[in-house]
Amino acid sequence: MGTRTRSKDAGLTKQELEELSEFRYRLRRFLHFSETIVHAEGITPLQYMLLLHVKGFPDRDWATVGELAERLQASPHGTVALVSRCEAAGLVKRKPSAQDRRQVEVHLLAKGERSLAKLALLHKSEIQSFGWAFRNRADPA
Repeated sequence: MGTRTRSKDAGLTKQELEELSEFRYRLRRFLHFSETIVHAEGITPLQYMLLLHVKGFPDRDWATVGELAERLQASPHGTVALVSRCEAAGLVKRKPSAQDRRQVEVHLLAKGERSLAKLALLHKSEIQSFGWAFRNRADPA
């Protein structure tokens, strides 16, 4: 079977299956790397993702619980529980929205800022090793 031959079962070529396999392998290696360094920092991968999404929300340094639920692809109730755990760990604080009192804003505390800064830098370095991410925007692709 050549690399361009389509698999009758999958509808994909052998080359496409190899590319999907390679992508999943690299993704799993990255996730394993991430889990290892995040645990070494004393937080969980979900807590790290929450910190990242709070600080990385477009055009502001906070996010609502609903926005975080969407970014995490989690239920609102699960996200509230995660925010509570992060709050108990001194990573974030909740604040009623000044625009809509029904909404709660999640803000990073100093400890959350420090953990995020350290972990995000390590993640960025690992992603750069892929050779395609975080290129200088002026550099040709």
